[in-house]
Amino acid sequence: MSFTTADVVKLRKVSGAGMMDCKNALKEADGNFERALEIIREKGKLIANKRADRDAAEGVALAKVTEDGKFGALVVLNCETDFVAKNESFVAFAERILDAAIDNKVESLEALKAIELDGTAIEALVTEQTGVTGEKLDLSYFKCLADETVVPYIHPGNKLATLVSFNKAAVAENVAKDVAMQVAAMAPIAVDESSIPQSEIDKELEFAKEKYRKEGKPEDMIEKIALGSLNKWYKDVTLLNQTYVKDGKISIKDFLKQNDAGLTVTAFDRYTLNA
Repeated sequence: MSFTTADVVKLRKVSGAGMMDCKNALKEADGNFERALEIIREKGKLIANKRADRDAAEGVALAKVTEDGKFGALVVLNCETDFVAKNESFVAFAERILDAAIDNKVESLEALKAIELDGTAIEALVTEQTGVTGEKLDLSYFKCLADETVVPYIHPGNKLATLVSFNKAAVAENVAKDVAMQVAAMAPIAVDESSIPQSEIDKELEFAKEKYRKEGKPEDMIEKIALGSLNKWYKDVTLLNQTYVKDGKISIKDFLKQNDAGLTVTAFDRYTLNA
């Protein structure tokens, strides 16, 4: 069977592979389009197997919400080098995966990998793209949030993304964005002290006590001093208690109250590459 330049272009569009790879695949398949596509996918699996032990530490972290702003997703697609991470085709592929997560409102990484795009599961497409890029790819992380308002933030460069959910609808855009950027900049570990596991609180308290014992503080004062240190820790690591980065005189909790007395953050997620 013969094939034309149009066939090569079509195969490239469907597979994402380079023009020469598509031409060679069609040649090997005697012009049979479906067989050529299989050849490209088989090549992707072969390369993926060869590179399975490689470290895919680069990539992109992207976040997006539905049109009504009530559901958001954050995905991380890894590769081996920053060169590939900055490639437009790689970023577009990650964005396509993110769109699938949003459109289907998936709730887990496993569910996302199982979604089919053009008849092929995303997990298989990731393997296929390994053959296209020549690097190990890994869809490594997924998180979703749902509430009255969910806001995304992607830091320039696609290495850091956040999602924040609020308890009220129609949150002012500047307020929501500032909180999402606060999460990006200050890396809190919880919304407030009540959402920190007790085991972590106990660990921090014991750490403070041991520190003050080594400093020679009186034993009968250590508990009180350590509790003061714990409160300072809450201010550092909990979003609502953190100092608002754009106004060092107020906390995020105060910032929200200034805009809407009943407004608060219900959850957030943050992911950074190469941290």
